Amino acid sequence: MKKSFYALILFLLIALFSSNYVSTRDAFAGTSADSLNLEPDRMFQEEDQLIQAIISRYHYKKFVFNDSLSSIVFDRYLKDLDYNRSYFFQSDIDKFEKYRDKVDDLLQEGDLTPFYVMYNLFRKRINERLDYSDLLLKKEFDYTKNENYEWKRDSTSWFKDTNEMNDYWRKKVKNDALNLKLDGKDWKSISETLTKRYENIRKTINQNKSEDVFQVIMNSYTESIDPHTNYLSPITSDNFKIDMSRSLEGIGAQLTSEDDYTKITEIIPGGPAFKSKLLNKGDKIVGVAQGSEGGEFVDVIGMRLTDVVQLIRGPKGTTVRLQIIAANSGTNAKQTEVKIVRDKITLEEQSAKKDILEIQNDKRNYKIGVITIPAFYADFDAASKGVKDYKSTTRDVKKLLTELKDAKVDGIVIDLRNNGGGSLQEAVQMTGLFIKEGPVVQVRNADGSIDEDNDPDPEIVYSGPLAVLVNKFSASASEIFSGAIQDYGRGLIVGDQTYGKGTVQNMIDLNRLVRSTSEKYGQVKITIAKYYRINGGSTQMKGVIPDIKFPSLTDMYDSGESSEPSALPWDQIKTSNYTPEGNLIPYIPKLIQLHEERIKSNPEFDYLKEDIEESKEMNAKKYVALNEEVRKKEKDDLEEKRFQRENERRELKGLKLLQKGETAKEENKKNDPLLDESAHVVADLIKLEIG
Repeated sequence: MKKSFYALILFLLIALFSSNYVSTRDAFAGTSADSLNLEPDRMFQEEDQLIQAIISRYHYKKFVFNDSLSSIVFDRYLKDLDYNRSYFFQSDIDKFEKYRDKVDDLLQEGDLTPFYVMYNLFRKRINERLDYSDLLLKKEFDYTKNENYEWKRDSTSWFKDTNEMNDYWRKKVKNDALNLKLDGKDWKSISETLTKRYENIRKTINQNKSEDVFQVIMNSYTESIDPHTNYLSPITSDNFKIDMSRSLEGIGAQLTSEDDYTKITEIIPGGPAFKSKLLNKGDKIVGVAQGSEGGEFVDVIGMRLTDVVQLIRGPKGTTVRLQIIAANSGTNAKQTEVKIVRDKITLEEQSAKKDILEIQNDKRNYKIGVITIPAFYADFDAASKGVKDYKSTTRDVKKLLTELKDAKVDGIVIDLRNNGGGSLQEAVQMTGLFIKEGPVVQVRNADGSIDEDNDPDPEIVYSGPLAVLVNKFSASASEIFSGAIQDYGRGLIVGDQTYGKGTVQNMIDLNRLVRSTSEKYGQVKITIAKYYRINGGSTQMKGVIPDIKFPSLTDMYDSGESSEPSALPWDQIKTSNYTPEGNLIPYIPKLIQLHEERIKSNPEFDYLKEDIEESKEMNAKKYVALNEEVRKKEKDDLEEKRFQRENERRELKGLKLLQKGETAKEENKKNDPLLDESAHVVADLIKLEIG
């Protein structure tokens, strides 16, 4: 079941729920799906029409809710329900087809009943599949047969009959069992684990309420217009009202549910997960255990997201162990165990940090300063109270730049990898630390008017050689800063093409628009404007394209704005009136040449390219073998390859070689070839500018 269904993206810091939370996992155990048919609440008709009125009037995109858009919403709703086409039959879809070109009329009239009819059948089909899965677990599978399981079905035909559906589910359950068998489990343990897993899925789907379905319906509509326009039910809205400057205990990760897995969607800057460097965006959590050792892992596949959170959350200083399937690693990937010590997440820990890299480039030694900025932040509460030294990105970076200049660094790298944005004001003001004055970003509003945000301060804090390191997860405010640095010719942009989010959203509380009601409505997040660079080009879709592109695993993620079918298009407006601070374009061909020559002789980039190709191959496979010998050989070969590669790296660095079964210690996790290469690019630039 896809993420926008029962996940309802919770903006979590893994511990945001009250400590007296009481689980309702067992509330629907043994209850038949037919007795749980949901109907739209009376209030949803008015809320639906209110949402449509707001979006049609205030959304940046001018659109008509006609039969064409109706068809898109229809397809998106089905995809949100049954993303992998694992539950519905073609005959079910045929029955639903009568609604395809009527979605616009239904929603405009506030008639939600057909959507609930589709949902109720969906829930019935899930319960039928789980009943069948339980029957399959009565007898151990034969793993000597040569057959394959199709694990990626999102673009495949719907099942035409029960025999076809059963064959798929037999293979699915067999694959789940084989994964556990390859991890050393016996059949008794396998059947018990999978029985619990499937019961988790049953409880999850049977606990959904009418407002959960309403949220899916509304988001099928809003996200067909624009991926960043969303409806948040009251409970989801409350979860989004989190002040990021508070101290919050947990591991520091944002989670969602996707296809029965708990998936990491963001790593919160400054939190335990961020500091550990052991978790990444896109990783799947499949098991949770308490304590640094000894505690038994709980299988969380199919478990309700709030229940997974309950297992992961805990007091500061305690340890949680997670079983992880790495992002983009395919269905046959080995699970890894990660230990995280829970802690409080504070604004201080999210702050910019500095370091100095000492490198040798072309037989000369260089000191390159590095400023890592996890997010564009500001303590707005302290600022509003008149606190003189309130924290902000610009203030912190200004101080770090001064310290690096006092240390007599030769150049500086600003590291914005995985920086998803934050305060626009801070992005503008921080740009001002590197330029004399002028516009930084243009904003075009829904009415066509254009505003400019300018740096009015003529002071330049740092005027030396500069590079900005970005990746696929550098977004929004990060793109505004890096785009302005590039347009002013003030520094080089290196790394991956950035995310491409160039839109501005506003949150509207529906209760403020309705008088005299005791009902609690949700909120609408709506796109109201677009960002444009001072060169006139939008950051939307294209993001910022690096001057020097590095090979990187983040380029593998199909998660940029361009991957969204409803994303607003790239376009451009008039160029701002600005004066470039420099012109680095003549140096770029030579810099690219030097970069490519250097990484040819750097084994770390050879390993990185191998990882990229390996990920591509795994992600491209739609089928996986169900023969135990074949799967075991594939798994053993992959583990041996990674083991040998790790020891090759360690040997080059003079580190102790690993024994079979031993994992790499912390001394080898600090390696960052992309940051090192950024420092070398700055050194190259220094040489070329000096001549």
